[in-house]
Amino acid sequence: MKLEFVSKKVKDMYGTYIGKVVGIITDIEGSIESVSVDCGSSGIKNLPYEQLLVQGDYVIFIPRWRLDAQKLLREKSLTLKRIKALQEIVSDNDSMKDDAELVYLKYEKRLEDLGESTKEIIERLNQRISEIDMESKRVKAVLFDAKLQYKSNEITEDIYQQITLHTNELLDHVNLEKTEINNIINKLTQQTIDNTTVSNNGDQLTVQNESKEEVINYDLQNINHQESEQNVDYVRDSQHESQEIPNEEIPSYAETSMENATSAENNESTHIMATNN
Repeated sequence: MKLEFVSKKVKDMYGTYIGKVVGIITDIEGSIESVSVDCGSSGIKNLPYEQLLVQGDYVIFIPRWRLDAQKLLREKSLTLKRIKALQEIVSDNDSMKDDAELVYLKYEKRLEDLGESTKEIIERLNQRISEIDMESKRVKAVLFDAKLQYKSNEITEDIYQQITLHTNELLDHVNLEKTEINNIINKLTQQTIDNTTVSNNGDQLTVQNESKEEVINYDLQNINHQESEQNVDYVRDSQHESQEIPNEEIPSYAETSMENATSAENNESTHIMATNN
């Protein structure tokens, strides 16, 4: 299992390249604590084991905010379903009404605590969105400068096209992450008693039972599909575009819509790596 990591390239779950695995840090019992990744000029970074998943030729890094948000969504959904069920028991004038009211108070307190956790998570997510916006501005600045250099005949059209390809790819990755963050924020804010049904196990919270592998399967397919389309577009542009590129403003980049991979409840997922829960 340890050998699976060594020398593999590391990407985040949105396709952005991070570095290459150069070693593994273990505890006194030999269990993996973290994986050492060579990030070039940024040096060696030790990525927590529970945030990593081996997927083919790559090690996929799952952001901490996503794992924390998943856990919160799952806990809040279960608490709301319990409260909803208790309300129905009380409204039915059941013989267990007195017992239900006592348990109801416990779950109300739990929901209050989860409300505080929700505020903290949303604050962290909004902070990450701000970081993504700054990163997006830096990438667009690179693209704009490349266009300026091309127009002033400082670089060739081929180099300009390559820069355009790579910067657009980076923009797709950051927009993908931003879209998912906004989706999770919406789910967290929309989780209320009124929106909860105890009999529906469908798509109310598809993120609840995802394993680390299932979390990224859809994303990897989506990213690979986008990269294929970008490569095709680049080849087409190289073959058919005239020497003179219209002097127009750099287009705005629409966010890529993000769908959550669904998994059947109580289905046991096969993990490529064991998690340290």
